[in-house]
Amino acid sequence: MTAPRVGSVNESSVTATSPPSGPLTSSLPSQTSDINETTRAAHLEALKTAIPVAHVFDVDQRTGFMAPEPPLARLPDPWELWEQMLDEAVSSRLQLGDKLGLTPEEAETSRLWREKVAKMPVLGVSEFTGKPILLRRAHLVLTFILHFYVQSQSPPKSNTTSTSTPPSTSTGPDSDSESCIHIPKSISLPLLRVSKELDIPPLLTFSDTVLYNWTYNTPPTTPNPIPQPSTIRTQTMFTNTIDEEEFYLCSGRIELRGVEILEHMRMTMDEVFVGDDIAVRRITEYLRRVAGLIGELKALLMSVRERCDPEVYYNEVRPWFRGEDSVENKRKWVFDLGDEEREGEGGVKESQREMVHPTELSGPSAGQSSMVHVLDIFLGVDHRMTSPGQESFMSRMQKYMPRNHRLFLDHLKANPRPLRGFVEARGDAELVKAFDEAVGALKEFRDAHMIIATLYILGPARRAARRAAEAKKEKGAVQEKDKKVVVKGTGGSDLVTFLKETRERTKETMLGGQ
Repeated sequence: MTAPRVGSVNESSVTATSPPSGPLTSSLPSQTSDINETTRAAHLEALKTAIPVAHVFDVDQRTGFMAPEPPLARLPDPWELWEQMLDEAVSSRLQLGDKLGLTPEEAETSRLWREKVAKMPVLGVSEFTGKPILLRRAHLVLTFILHFYVQSQSPPKSNTTSTSTPPSTSTGPDSDSESCIHIPKSISLPLLRVSKELDIPPLLTFSDTVLYNWTYNTPPTTPNPIPQPSTIRTQTMFTNTIDEEEFYLCSGRIELRGVEILEHMRMTMDEVFVGDDIAVRRITEYLRRVAGLIGELKALLMSVRERCDPEVYYNEVRPWFRGEDSVENKRKWVFDLGDEEREGEGGVKESQREMVHPTELSGPSAGQSSMVHVLDIFLGVDHRMTSPGQESFMSRMQKYMPRNHRLFLDHLKANPRPLRGFVEARGDAELVKAFDEAVGALKEFRDAHMIIATLYILGPARRAARRAAEAKKEKGAVQEKDKKVVVKGTGGSDLVTFLKETRERTKETMLGGQ
């Protein structure tokens, strides 16, 4: 079967109000006994033609949310210049600006590279319009350069002006403050335009590091082979370490294994809209299978320990992911747009002042995985804030997803007959049990996430805090009173609080007792 071509559908024709899975509620009343098989078959066939197929939302039947074929590995000329600057950053092994023991030579290497970036010409991107493959690669390359540029800078010293950042003519707020990080227009302008076209924030996201960042280990011998966990590798990295690659590939394996869950979800919702006794039996079977598959996702998550060292990840890999709000004492990112009025792309005069400064600047996070959000929607896990007007972390993370994936989630949320309500209304003991098994499996997946977070983030963070305190003590600095280490996720959340809350919300979704 030929895989559907990604990006071939006009996104404007797909909205959150498009018919959700099973739109035929008026013709399919809830059944308490088996309906005629001919009628049942007709209903299911009607569902197939009436429901927008998942690939409309760039959800592939073979790879789910992952790209169905290797993403573009390199941009053509003249944007090859960006690729070269990224290559230089990686090959020069640029170091984190706040690295303990950073040598003057390492700091100078980073400064010279940033100087080259700042002097690059501003390249237009109008040729990328309507070409998602080029847009995705451009976003990936520019955001990797952005994070290299930002995170290789040393923290500002009091009463001194940082020499690592070139003078800026930014029009952004607080642009004259040395506490800000000024991003040159050679990056800012094309990145803001590409991000606007893709409708995602202008910094590194989960889709950049995982969904559109893979290729085959070896050249395929057949056309369009289905990517398998054992046949793919990562394209672009900050450190080129096994640890970094394993971190990305672990998420990629979860995405690929989740494809079967998506298919069982579809079959389940088809049966919900038929709603007879046969449907109850089939849904029970499907939910048990979903529970088993979520268990496999948990095992894949835990397998990251095999090739990713916690200390290497925390100290050498994770800091590159940080967004503006990923650290406690954050420095504002100011995107330099330039003051001059110039002829914009397409010959239209535009003022760079009119470009909107981004407000969403959290780094990549597992919370940006559409697969996890789909499971929550399918099972009815409610992550909404209790206070009106507040936005939950999970809701905010959807802004960082590819546009069509967000539309897919909205499409599922618009379902007029949610699974949990159907299970609760029918009250069938085996059905409720199977539903709770699936929810329980998701809760155990989140238990595993807590274990991984403790191993890879919380533990190393505490050890790093102790090392920093000891270093200050050796330098004769005044000893500060010990305070609790509050660790933020790369998405900007209080990590421990967030993980505990999502786990509790999942547990509360069960119907038959906990």
